[in-house]
Amino acid sequence: MSKKDTQKEVVLTPKKVYNFCSKKKLILGVVIGVLLVFIAGAVIQGIHLAIEFKGGTLITYTYQGEINTNDVASAVKDVVGSTVVVRTGESLDSGGKQITISFTSDQGLTVDRQTELTTALREKFADNALEIYDSNDVSPTSGREFLLKCLVAVIFAAIVVIIYIAIRFKNIGGWSAGVCSILALCLDLLVAFATTVVCKFNIDSNIVAVFLTILGYSINNTIVIYDRIRENRKLMPKASLNELINVSCTQSLTRSIRTSITTIGTMLVVTIVVMVTGYDSLLSFSVPLMMGLISGTFSSLFVAPVTWSWWMNKRAAKGKASK
Repeated sequence: MSKKDTQKEVVLTPKKVYNFCSKKKLILGVVIGVLLVFIAGAVIQGIHLAIEFKGGTLITYTYQGEINTNDVASAVKDVVGSTVVVRTGESLDSGGKQITISFTSDQGLTVDRQTELTTALREKFADNALEIYDSNDVSPTSGREFLLKCLVAVIFAAIVVIIYIAIRFKNIGGWSAGVCSILALCLDLLVAFATTVVCKFNIDSNIVAVFLTILGYSINNTIVIYDRIRENRKLMPKASLNELINVSCTQSLTRSIRTSITTIGTMLVVTIVVMVTGYDSLLSFSVPLMMGLISGTFSSLFVAPVTWSWWMNKRAAKGKASK
């Protein structure tokens, strides 16, 4: 190595280089831990599909005064015989108070049952002047189609990402890098989904928005790491792959932490505001997204580059053994 190359390495390499590539056991432990949390949550808490995915009925009433949502849910359950979700809010048109009732229903709500339900609620809450505002039946078929389209979109995006990384980073083993980035992304999505299950949030359109947001965030972080490895390959041609990964991840560590603190802090503020103001429906977006962003920081620094290192080293070892 020439004196000039040596100077480049000294300037490029941080004072302290962390050994990211030695953290295979940590990564495996995190993956197993997330899987166990998800399975335990699914078994103990159950997976709660929102009404748009499993079908049912939405009824909105206007009311006056104060009303207890638990009492409303109990009264509606006595009539329809299924699990009921009740939310209060305000009309955007008049500013009046509204209460929205949703419950699963295979055959929809007939006129007679709707009349029976309205009569029962008016009798129980006579002081609240309940008036029906809107009523809709939601088909489970349309919900399944929407969910299927979302899954197809995520899979298509993953394929595009693999192709993009394979082309952009072909000089450092692009295909394998792309596959490993998707493995890291799968961990982030699983963390978000496990959070949704453990917190008893409904699986609704919010989780789809969370998945798409995490997809963009996690892939961007991983590409930054790969780009750093590619640049360091030019500056450190004699370095091994593990050395390149350790140096590149160390160089990106501060940037990743600062970016994560900003984005995760923003979602934490949103979560606190939502809890204080009582708009609980947004919690199913902010909390899983916050946990997914934390996982995205971890996976971009550890899961993607370290699994890629393991893959490339295994392939190189097989190549040597076959000669």
